[in-house]
Amino acid sequence: MPIPRRTPLAAGRSIQGLMERHCMDILASEGIAIERRCIQHGTTSVFRHSVAVTHACVSLACRLRVPVHERDLLRGALLHDYFLYDWHESDPAHRLHGFRHPRTAYENARRDFALTAIEGNMILRHMFPLTPVPPTCREAWLLCMADKYVATRETARGLVRRLRGRGDARRAGR
Repeated sequence: MPIPRRTPLAAGRSIQGLMERHCMDILASEGIAIERRCIQHGTTSVFRHSVAVTHACVSLACRLRVPVHERDLLRGALLHDYFLYDWHESDPAHRLHGFRHPRTAYENARRDFALTAIEGNMILRHMFPLTPVPPTCREAWLLCMADKYVATRETARGLVRRLRGRGDARRAGR
């Protein structure tokens, strides 16, 4: 099967529309139902995190005018954390989650969907440099940056909420 040509994403296109065009099978899957129930960062579900990362990937590709495989970018971003468990639960299998979850996500995604080489590279390499092997395609590099940005934003929001809650509790105790 020939690899589709990379083209710059057109600015102003609806990300929701792009997801409906390329990701309906993923969005309707049982795995996504599991992602909706599992927490990723702070109070954000794995599903909401994955959608936010997909949005960030598309925005970054548009702003930088990076030619990409549109379908692969969206699908790889949406599946990058398809590990299908709550890593906050006390379970020995969840040890070293940051290092291990890309492989688990890849195996689950490969089992449930027909992955392209780009999608596979995106899923397997999105934790670089925590995992030592770097991405080998531009879509995976975009995902790497977008995931770190979104994860930092989600974690910071959770910390700010907790700190504000502590401040409210201290003021109430006065």
